[in-house]
Amino acid sequence: MLNFIEKSLISGLLIVLLLNLTTFANNCDDLSTKVLRLHIIANSDSKDDQELKIKVRDKIIEKSGNFLSSAKDKESAQNLVLNNLENLKEIAESEIKHQGFNYSVNSEVTNMYFPTRKYDYITLPAGHYDALRLIIGEGKGKNWWCVIFPQMCLGCAKKYTDTDTVFNSSEKDIISNSEKYEIKFKIVEWFYSLKDKISSL
Repeated sequence: MLNFIEKSLISGLLIVLLLNLTTFANNCDDLSTKVLRLHIIANSDSKDDQELKIKVRDKIIEKSGNFLSSAKDKESAQNLVLNNLENLKEIAESEIKHQGFNYSVNSEVTNMYFPTRKYDYITLPAGHYDALRLIIGEGKGKNWWCVIFPQMCLGCAKKYTDTDTVFNSSEKDIISNSEKYEIKFKIVEWFYSLKDKISSL
């Protein structure tokens, strides 16, 4: 049996851990509000459709990178994407036709759940993010995603956007030190997954 002091120490430790996790989760939530992602869904998982998805990806990254270079924050980036949404849809459909296919594209800016994802030298925690979403044809294939603000998609720019003006020190530490936060990433991902399942009941 644990004595009073031992129980108090365990209770204190649990409270500290809970507060630490809460702070981490809040930082992840704040981080997600500063990011605009790109989400592309292929028509199917056939080899040709998956290769087409990559062709469309490259074209969208190239064209969006041109006008998003003037964005100062997520809100301005999202407004630029909304103002160019129809144009981006046409760019995607033009590339699809250029590759010899006749799929239509559904384009939208939406808020959606993403699992924890590592991109090159950064890691984004699980959570709900605003995203430019392009669905090719029936949209039944594997998807692909990256970050278009700050510009972190390969090919979006010659170099990644300087994130110093976007993220605070805590947020930069989270995205840059995935090994340090590996367990916390998993807990946050589990929490959001559970939350979405409950809300869908």
